[in-house]
Amino acid sequence: MELTRLADAEDNIRAVLEDMTGSTICIRANMGRSKVMECQGTIMQTHPSVFLVEVREKRNRTARASYKYVDVLTGSVELSHPESGEPVFPWVESSN
Repeated sequence: MELTRLADAEDNIRAVLEDMTGSTICIRANMGRSKVMECQGTIMQTHPSVFLVEVREKRNRTARASYKYVDVLTGSVELSHPESGEPVFPWVESSN
């Protein structure tokens, strides 16, 4: 079934991000109306439906942002490794 496959994919994303807790990642999030946010942050926590990222902002400030695993699955949020630029989930279609 399609729903089972999507649930398994979401669980796989969560498992990978749990293993990456404490790692730095690059985030590219489609915010709607042609707005795209690009930033770098550290994965802080994973929860059943969302994961938290501590984002570095200007003037040495930090903020926390939360993203849904479904957004990663649909390509609205893209995660990549900061050193290589390689996507964390290459099998997910990008929103572009």
